[in-house]
Amino acid sequence: MTSSSPDQDGASSVASRLEAVRGRIARACRAAGRAPDSVVLTAVTKTQPPGAIDAIRAAGQRVFGENRVQEAQGRWTDRLAAPPRPELRLIGPLQTNKAADAVALFDVIETLDRPRLAHALAAAAGRAGRSPRVLVQVNTGAEPQKAGALPEETDTLIAHARALGLTVEGLMCIPPADEAPGIHFALLRRIARRNGLDVLSMGMSGDYETAIRFGATHVRIGSALFGERNTPQTPSMD
Repeated sequence: MTSSSPDQDGASSVASRLEAVRGRIARACRAAGRAPDSVVLTAVTKTQPPGAIDAIRAAGQRVFGENRVQEAQGRWTDRLAAPPRPELRLIGPLQTNKAADAVALFDVIETLDRPRLAHALAAAAGRAGRSPRVLVQVNTGAEPQKAGALPEETDTLIAHARALGLTVEGLMCIPPADEAPGIHFALLRRIARRNGLDVLSMGMSGDYETAIRFGATHVRIGSALFGERNTPQTPSMD
């Protein structure tokens, strides 16, 4: 009788967690009267070792979220060249001086939250001849420590970004940790509808089934796929 190696065990664990999360997404969609394929799973790979990333790719995951541009460059520059090409989404705050690097690397930037960043992204896209799709991040709880446009400022920011030529396809939010997430998901959905936006990136490991009930099209999952992180991190993105 042969035993599996630690690497094989790790890959098997990631694959089984991915299957379980996909199953829960499908059940949440059916409960909400939605097609199971109407929600995209974004696997949050920040802080994950190479083996975990390779394992979840081997299990069929194709959409990934990263918090920081420089860390993502180190993890993904070589992997992007290996087929099948993944979709890479920036889900962490973006400094304007990193706009060019973000435009070069990411397919989607989910954290547009201010006019100055919109200008930086539009300028970088013009120079690169490449324009990632963008989501506007909304600070639905008006938390001073958290990034995102305030709800009352979001319509203006969307219009401004569109005028600059950016492809704004939706909204993203991270509800306050100490409040029921549903009211924040409902608010994001209302803002999206009045601006003609179809994409809602909302819901993380602890609340993605609720987010699906409120219309999420993308959910950002980290710990439910990879296990709890061992290194201290801000809890805001997965």
